Amino acid sequence: MKKTYITTMPDHIGAFLTASRCFAALGINITRVSYNKAVDTNTLFLDAEGTPEQLAEADRKLMEIGYLQGEKSDKSIVLLEFRLRDVPGSVTEILALINEFDFNISYISSQENGTEHQLFKMGLFVDDAAKIADFLRSAEQLCQVRVIDYNHTEKNFDNSIFYQSFVAGIARQIALSKEQKDKLLIMTNLAMQTLDEQGLSPYRTFDSIGKFAELLAQSHGEGFLPRITAHKLSDRTVLTLIEPPCGSNTAILTSGDEVLVIDTGYACYKDEMLPIFESIVPGFFERKKTVLITHADLDHCGLLPMFDEILASEKSAECLRAEFEDQNGFREQNPLHRPYVNICKILTEYEPPNPEKVRVLWPASPAVANVPLAQVGFFDFGDLHFEVYEGGGGHLAGEIVLIDYAHHIAFTGDVYINLRGLTERQEAYNRYAPILMTSVDTDPARCTAERKAILARLGSGNWQIFGAHGYKKEYAVGLEK
Repeated sequence: MKKTYITTMPDHIGAFLTASRCFAALGINITRVSYNKAVDTNTLFLDAEGTPEQLAEADRKLMEIGYLQGEKSDKSIVLLEFRLRDVPGSVTEILALINEFDFNISYISSQENGTEHQLFKMGLFVDDAAKIADFLRSAEQLCQVRVIDYNHTEKNFDNSIFYQSFVAGIARQIALSKEQKDKLLIMTNLAMQTLDEQGLSPYRTFDSIGKFAELLAQSHGEGFLPRITAHKLSDRTVLTLIEPPCGSNTAILTSGDEVLVIDTGYACYKDEMLPIFESIVPGFFERKKTVLITHADLDHCGLLPMFDEILASEKSAECLRAEFEDQNGFREQNPLHRPYVNICKILTEYEPPNPEKVRVLWPASPAVANVPLAQVGFFDFGDLHFEVYEGGGGHLAGEIVLIDYAHHIAFTGDVYINLRGLTERQEAYNRYAPILMTSVDTDPARCTAERKAILARLGSGNWQIFGAHGYKKEYAVGLEK
């Protein structure tokens, strides 16, 4: 049995030795350690492996010596900047207000700058998150006040509970349970450690996670402003392309009474997407709902549980089944991708679908080990006839590409997307995954080969290429200008 411990270590010599001896005495193996004093003075993360009884005894002993965190989730260090008149005694009223709210000061910095005002910075230790809002309202009656993000300063002030403060800041934008907060805290640390070992700044990691969460939150409700366009694919078939600010596109194909959805976006936008489905296909929820996924990334599969039938490749079905059984999916099997994917699952409310709904149409091809794309079958919808190709896992194992040669249509998933067709917010969203995973592709070189192979397979004509992010790509092959 494995468990992650979030320990509060005293900042003195021998602190880690004490914890290590505790685990060793119980026969528990430590499999991962993460500590960065520049980020968090006291918090140390330990992954330990032992029997349930051994780990339960470790819980008790670490609690006895004060190394396990209790209920501290509301405690944080808040760094504030007060704009005070540069006259004697100007800070007194602020200090009196701080005293009234029973806040401790952990950091102070100020100096005159040749103007009539000083920017007075203070780090306040806050043991009740609700109190800081009341304090700010009162302080703003005295002077201008602003909250300074951790990444706006290079000062190392008392930030011994930085992780809790960071996660609490995200939770103020996205509602999270106590269990989700704890897991987010662990995965945030794992992301920091993983990327730190790649030579990337820890603060860049935290900044990226924070901005990613902010984008997700801003895109809810009235902020959910997808680009929706209609495209005629044939005499009988129309495609409606829904491009959300965050997550994959969703394509809805209609041909007479037939309806097919391709990819679904994030789970957290269910309330925003359902009315769109109904507006495009009246009575959508009273009919059998079928969806096809290009691959099993969670930003393509968020709404799968609401569908009656899920069409997928054999590998994608395997990935979904593993997640349903609470095992690592393909992304999480990659150590570089695991922290980001788990953070996404928490922030977007992802739940894998029941595997019984999944219908495997395309068996895995052994040929993908040697070629960029291998044909694995066919797929018909309305008057469209697609050849289906499986990629070699350059982006993700199980990825498929659909090509209709008669109507010059291609669905290319994330193997090929129209980067120039992204909206401004889509560009912002797509900026953070490459940072937090080092690459959105499992094997970038292989994915490049697959991308070239797609274009090489397109015959002469004017093509409509629908990638899973951004607008469609119009592509002409072998035609005189």
